[in-house]
Amino acid sequence: MSFEVIPAIDVLGGRCVRLSQGDYERVSVYAEDPGAVAEGFVRIGARRVHTVDLDGARAGTPHNRDAVRAIVAAAKDVPVQLGGGMRSLAAIEAALALGVERAILGTAALREPALVREAAQRWPGRIAVGIDARGGRVAIEGWLETSDTTAVEVARCFEDAGVAALIYTEIANDGMGSGPDLDGAAALARAVAIPVIASGGVGSEEHVRRAARTRGVAGLIIGKALYEGSVDLARALEIARSA
Repeated sequence: MSFEVIPAIDVLGGRCVRLSQGDYERVSVYAEDPGAVAEGFVRIGARRVHTVDLDGARAGTPHNRDAVRAIVAAAKDVPVQLGGGMRSLAAIEAALALGVERAILGTAALREPALVREAAQRWPGRIAVGIDARGGRVAIEGWLETSDTTAVEVARCFEDAGVAALIYTEIANDGMGSGPDLDGAAALARAVAIPVIASGGVGSEEHVRRAARTRGVAGLIIGKALYEGSVDLARALEIARSA
């Protein structure tokens, strides 16, 4: 798996937003039309788009279907991966029916690992596990609750499950621009053979370079830095191609 740079679109109330450290009270709105944002990313050269249904993550059931449908339509042949609120086979199936290429399961991975395993068998290559952590401990329910389980423990649960990737975020870094937790991502990569994609905290091109050089890290998701101009997507994609 070659190193990927993946632009992110987080959707709250139908709009493209970013949260700081997962705090729903600290929200920045960047665009009213998530589909237009996706179209822009694809035009620049993105080969995958990462989307999070923040309403769904908080509520436990998917929301923002119209926004997701618009993102998928705008992305055309570029695959879209979606997380947020998918905690049943029916919810996963509905998301895939919208044209989403990959469903990301977070809370379900901790609370119902059997569900993740069944989904990975039913839809080979189309299920990823989202591991969002505070200080190494996994957070669930839209980051509103922190468990006693470590990120590595969750990752090891799915070593033989057939999941396509692990999406790893250190919440303390998310939206802060201080850099992703590459040490944590590398630790996961050492613990399992599943591709690990780092997310949260990118604030400069140097962060992209470091991620591309970090052994075992298969990709990097970038959100706020793209919207605020501290990272240029075309340059980030070029760094990925050169990795």
